[in-house]
This record gives sequence, C-alpha cells and structure tokens, in this order.
Amino acid sequence: MALSNAFNQYNNSKILTATPAELVLMLYEGAIKFCNVAIVAIEHKDIQKAHIHIVKTQKIVDHLRATLDMKYPVANEFDKVYAYLQRRLIEANIKKDIAILEEVCEHIRSMRDTWKEVMRINRASGAI
Repeated sequence: MALSNAFNQYNNSKILTATPAELVLMLYEGAIKFCNVAIVAIEHKDIQKAHIHIVKTQKIVDHLRATLDMKYPVANEFDKVYAYLQRRLIEANIKKDIAILEEVCEHIRSMRDTWKEVMRINRASGAI
C-alpha cells in the first residue's frame, strides 16, 4: 500500500513539474498504452475492457485536438489527423477491430516520435 502511494505521489510530481512539451509527450504515451491494452483485451474477448481503453484513447486524442493553438498553420493539419483518429477509434470500438486499433496506434507512435525529435532539436538549440 505504501509503495502504491509513493508511486502515485511520484507520478503526480512528474506531471506537475513537466513542461508543456513533456505533457504532450505523456499524452501520446498514454494513448499508445491504452490502445495497446484495448488490442490485447479484444484478443482475449474482453469487450468491456476494450471499450474502456478505446474510450480512454479517444479522450486523449480529444484533449490533444482541443488544445491545438490554431494561430499556427500546422495546427490545422494536426486537427485533421486528430479528427481522422477520432473517427477510426469510434469505428474500432463499434467493430472491436484490432486492425483499426493497430493503424491508430501506429499513427500515434509516429506523432510521438516526431514530437520527441522536435523536443530534442529545441533542447539542442536552447529553445526549451
């Protein structure tokens, strides 16, 4: 019990001290995790668990989309990608389709990897 509490405190501290860029990275990581859990749940025929984790993935994508700063032209492109991912997640949830979830997860991994590279470049140039 104490170990669990210490872990929760660590995670809270990690979130509260994260930069905005690190928070976005954490969101991508969470979406990937929940998407993978949903895939495994479908493989094990646990429909309720799959639904719960697909919805968690959807909520993260919704949040990423809602927090876009539309004054930057690239935000419009991200908005289109997030809208597409939302549609695919709804379809995956209705059909409990592993292939769709794998596609969504691959897109999110790609976006995460790109985000990590942007963070690295900004750190190297002193922008962060």
